[in-house]
Amino acid sequence: MSTEPLVIFIDDDDNLRRATAQMLELSGFAARVFSSAKQALSEITGSFPGVIATDIRMPDMNGLQLFGRVRAIDPELPVILTTGHGDIDLAVAAMKDGAYDFITKPFIPGRLTDALRRGIEKRTLVLENRSLHQAIAKASDEDGAFLGATPAISRLRETLYQIADTDVDVLVEGETGSGKEVVAQLLHSRSRRSCKAFVALNCGALPENIIESELFGYEAGAFTGARSRRIGRIEHASGGTLFLDEIESMPLAAQVKLLRVLETRQVEPLGTNQTRRLDLRVIAATKIDLNDSIARYSFRKDLYFRLNVVRLRIPPLRERREDIPLLFAHFLKRASQQFGRPIPELSRAVRNHLEDHTWPGNVRELLHFAQRIALGIEAESLTAESSVEIRENEDSSELSLADRVNRFEASVIRSVLRDHDGNLQRVLETLQLPRKTFYDKLRRHGISRADYHE
Repeated sequence: MSTEPLVIFIDDDDNLRRATAQMLELSGFAARVFSSAKQALSEITGSFPGVIATDIRMPDMNGLQLFGRVRAIDPELPVILTTGHGDIDLAVAAMKDGAYDFITKPFIPGRLTDALRRGIEKRTLVLENRSLHQAIAKASDEDGAFLGATPAISRLRETLYQIADTDVDVLVEGETGSGKEVVAQLLHSRSRRSCKAFVALNCGALPENIIESELFGYEAGAFTGARSRRIGRIEHASGGTLFLDEIESMPLAAQVKLLRVLETRQVEPLGTNQTRRLDLRVIAATKIDLNDSIARYSFRKDLYFRLNVVRLRIPPLRERREDIPLLFAHFLKRASQQFGRPIPELSRAVRNHLEDHTWPGNVRELLHFAQRIALGIEAESLTAESSVEIRENEDSSELSLADRVNRFEASVIRSVLRDHDGNLQRVLETLQLPRKTFYDKLRRHGISRADYHE
């Protein structure tokens, strides 16, 4: 299929029609020319992806009659009228009824091509928004981040459904924001354990000195300050599902005890020699390759093998770009319902961002972007950012490789700051940078984190 902009041109003047067809082809259009409106009408459908340019005065069916028929097929299909000076009033009246533009004969080629390009851009946006609304209508609220048809996500979804109602332990690998907890919740909700507790613990969010008591619990008097018995997260999850996020952050001492729990399905709280039996399913998640942690002796190899009964890898969003429109449609629909707003039409700047952005924050970043679009607070900043990028890209051929790399790095940092509302911890996780390196880069690029409110 041709990727050139598509134009239907209709005129009963043979010489003008041939000359215009040649001009359109030289200007990069895919032109279909007709000598009568009736001939052209058979080519026009509601999904026609181009623009129609037609003379007004023609035998059998004139241009205004054709315009009326086109409006009945699709009122948003751009129709440009070409007319002599005596028909200008007719053309103006037709524009009030929805005609896209009119051009007087003899027309200047550039005037026609400019109007056609503007009409095609409008038509493209109309069809893209229709496609989005169709996707929104079909988007299910089920599975959220795992909507899509790319092979990687299809295989993941199939595996999830196969193992959901089993008691097998699972290791989930995926970058920050890719949907690891969504996987765990889906496995839980589709299992016989769904009526019991889903207990989630972020191993990287707890100080080393309290993670054991959080996991295993304790009896009164087990240590100074332990005034009453506390049920640990592991025991609380008995009968349901225990989700351990950022398992790579768990201290080695806790890893040893967790391995024992996984092998025996029993827990021994601090301050007692009594063991308590567990009916437990464990789902662990990591954002890094645990083999690297094993090589650095920060993660036990035996625990890795015990957790790695079934391993699921969530592909980052950049590896499933074809799924982005459907995911965005799902998130936009949900956000619009949540905020009580109508689903907005998408601007070209938003479309470009969806197509061009690298999405380092993965599905979570796309979700937040959809929420801002639903609230109507993103389009203006995207338009301004596009203007900055255009100015920055002027004379880019004169820039050295180092300058181009610096510009790209600054653009990524600004994007991640905006996507995470300046939240330092999330930004550092997304960029995978040490704090000092990050602040050095901010100073070098003249970026202020204060401009991105938390």
